[in-house]
Amino acid sequence: MLDLRTGSARDCSGIARRTFLRVGGLAAFGLGLPQYLRARAEAPAAKAKAKRCILLWMQGGPSHIDTFDPKPDAPAEIRGEFGTIPTTLPGVRFADIVPMLAKQTDKLAIIRGHDPKNGSHGVADHLMMSGHKFNASLPFPCFGSVVAKERGYENGMLPFVQLGKNIDRRFNGGIAGFLGDQFNPFEVPDDPSAPQFKVRDLAVTTEAERIRLDRRYAMLADLENYQKTTESSSVMKARDEFYEKAHGIITGPVAKKAFDLKSENDKTRTRYGKNSLGQGCLLARRLIEAGVQFVTVTDGGWDTHTNNFKSLKDRLVPRVDQGFSALIEDLDTRGMLDETLVVWFGDFGRTPKVNPTAGRDHWSTAGVAIMAGGGLKVGQVVGKTNALAEVVTDTPVGPQDIAATIYATLGVNLHTWYKTQDGRPVELCPEGKPVKQLIG
Repeated sequence: MLDLRTGSARDCSGIARRTFLRVGGLAAFGLGLPQYLRARAEAPAAKAKAKRCILLWMQGGPSHIDTFDPKPDAPAEIRGEFGTIPTTLPGVRFADIVPMLAKQTDKLAIIRGHDPKNGSHGVADHLMMSGHKFNASLPFPCFGSVVAKERGYENGMLPFVQLGKNIDRRFNGGIAGFLGDQFNPFEVPDDPSAPQFKVRDLAVTTEAERIRLDRRYAMLADLENYQKTTESSSVMKARDEFYEKAHGIITGPVAKKAFDLKSENDKTRTRYGKNSLGQGCLLARRLIEAGVQFVTVTDGGWDTHTNNFKSLKDRLVPRVDQGFSALIEDLDTRGMLDETLVVWFGDFGRTPKVNPTAGRDHWSTAGVAIMAGGGLKVGQVVGKTNALAEVVTDTPVGPQDIAATIYATLGVNLHTWYKTQDGRPVELCPEGKPVKQLIG
């Protein structure tokens, strides 16, 4: 299904998420069109270290102190209910609910200096996935959309795929923004662990299904033709090209094969975990093998204001521990890890002090992010927080720096200039700096 919408879900704000795009006027940037075009042409091409990227997005905000930055010597109301275990890195300990990842820290870069700079849902989805603060008049593109624009199509596959629907669209999170709809993700909202999982329109097995797909495509074409009377020809041409390619791809054999999880043996599927996140990680590996440039795997439920420890121990963290570790192990075994950047993070951190309902609330000054593969210098911890996990005290890494690191690893020039739909020049990542400890 070519679905550029996200289904509804709710977090602690109680507001349902819906897709809506805001494309408006921009403030003056001090560059005229000639200067913009010259800067765009002169921007040096960056050398790509990674060919693909998989982003694991934990919507709601994972607790840093209960996972990868525990504080065993802190008071009980800070350290919480979990113990700690050693990792493969001397002196580095994780919470005892991530034993599989603790054995793979030689392949991970644990960013304990992550400073989310925000503690609000929705805004976080935009900030963390683009490296830019939310601006109602200027929706910035997410990482996958930028990669889609810069890399394009390969091997007859769409460049950018989103698995799951746990992204808050209220503030333009996870979309192409000013780059245009043609660079939005191909969304797969259904649970890949479901026994009857299939991607609608990829599994066209009967003549009736084929006719139904063609009818929907014809209706879409009619709508596009109508909109041509009110939108610019360049925008419509780009969107037409996108839908033409998408229609061919979703009815072709390459995508159908890539999405066929049943072709994986049961041992592999069990290793990843037979749940939506685990099977999403497995599907992401299959998609990048097939030629997809960027895959976002989403997981929800991380907004643990109540019963934080039970939620983490019983459901949330075991899925990450199993699925994430299996993905790293699988990519490494297949010789794909060096050319595949894998990133794990969420909205923000959680309050160091446990609240009266055994939960942790939003925390904007400390969190944790993990990177692996992509030719990065792994097997290390970057930065640290204070003894109570409240603030970053060494090597702060903000959302814009995470963005810069992702782009640099994928060979996207940080100073690339784009032209918005109303003709204004915008620089991709003017403030972020790649984390020097990670990039050689």
